[in-house]
Amino acid sequence: MKIASYSAKGTAQDVLEISDQPIPQPAAGEVLIKLHYSGINPSDVKMRAGLSLGGMTMPFEQVSPHSDGAGEIEECGDGVTNFKKGDRVFVFNAGFKRAFGTAAEYIAIPARQVCPLPDAASMMHGACLGIPAMTAVHTMTRAKSIEGKRVLISSGGGGVGRYCIEVARAMGAKTIITTASSPLSQDTAKKAGADVVLDYKSTSLADDIMDHCGGIDHAVEAEFGANIATLATVMTEGGSIAAYGSAINKTPEMPFYDFMFKNISLHMVLVYLLDDDTRRADLAVLNRLLESGAITENIAKVFPLDDIAAAHEMVEDAQKSGSVLLDCR
Repeated sequence: MKIASYSAKGTAQDVLEISDQPIPQPAAGEVLIKLHYSGINPSDVKMRAGLSLGGMTMPFEQVSPHSDGAGEIEECGDGVTNFKKGDRVFVFNAGFKRAFGTAAEYIAIPARQVCPLPDAASMMHGACLGIPAMTAVHTMTRAKSIEGKRVLISSGGGGVGRYCIEVARAMGAKTIITTASSPLSQDTAKKAGADVVLDYKSTSLADDIMDHCGGIDHAVEAEFGANIATLATVMTEGGSIAAYGSAINKTPEMPFYDFMFKNISLHMVLVYLLDDDTRRADLAVLNRLLESGAITENIAKVFPLDDIAAAHEMVEDAQKSGSVLLDCR
C-alpha cells in the first residue's frame, strides 16, 4: 500500500515522503479499513513541524500523520462483531500516541476508535469529524443547556468554530455571536448561521457583545488566554466556558474573583482524552446532527496522497475556509 510518513520533524517539503509498505493485518480487537479520505488538522501539521508537545523529538521511528479519516471496513480481527466488510466508517485518534495514522491507503486500528458513518454523511465529511466536529459537540454539551441561551463562539470561521455555530443552532440557541478576523472567516461564520459576527481585534469587543445580547450564557473559546478579560466581562451569572485552545497566551493570568463571583464553570477540552461514556454520549449527539443534516461539510480542497506536503502547507497558511483532505484511494 502507499503511505505518507516522516522520520524526522521539520518543514513539510523536507520531511514528508511517500513509500510502499505491506498492508497491515488487523490484530485481535482491530479492524482493517480501506481509507477514502484523510483529514488534516492544525494539530497534525504542528506535530510534524515540531511545534507541539514533544517539540522536535520523534515519538516513533516513523510516523504516518493524521488522526481523522473515513473509509470502508476491509477486514475484522478476532473478537470484532460490531462491524463487517463494506461498512462505512470514520475513525478518531488514529494518529494520537500511535505511529500510523490515516495518511495511507489502509489502516489497522482498534475497533473502539471506529464509528459507523451515517448514510447522510459523505466520506469526505466523515474525514472531518474526529477532531473538529467532536470538539464542537463536546464544547456545546459542557453547558447545562443551549436551548434559548446566548452563545459566544470565538474563531467562528475556523473548522471547530463553524461546526460550533451549526451545533448551537441545532440545540436551540437564542443568539449566536461569533468572532472572526478576515473577511473570508467572517463570511464563513455568517453562512454557518451566526446571528452576529464581530471582529475579534476590536478594542470595544466586550461592549459590542453586551450591546447585542446583554451577556453570554455559554462561551466556546479557541484562545482562552488572549480573550480572558473579555470573557470576565461578558459572562452572565451561572454561565459556562469551554476552552479548547490558548496558543497566543499559553500561561494566562485569570481574574479569579471576576469568575468566582459569577459562579462560572470552566471546562478545558481535549477530545483526544474523552472517557468512553462521554465519547459515546457525544457521538450519539453527533450522529443525530449528521442524520438530520444539521451540520454540513465544508471542504476547502482535496489533495492526492502524493501531494501531502502541499496539503500541509495549505493548512499552515490558514488562508482558507473549510477542511483540507487527502484522497487516499
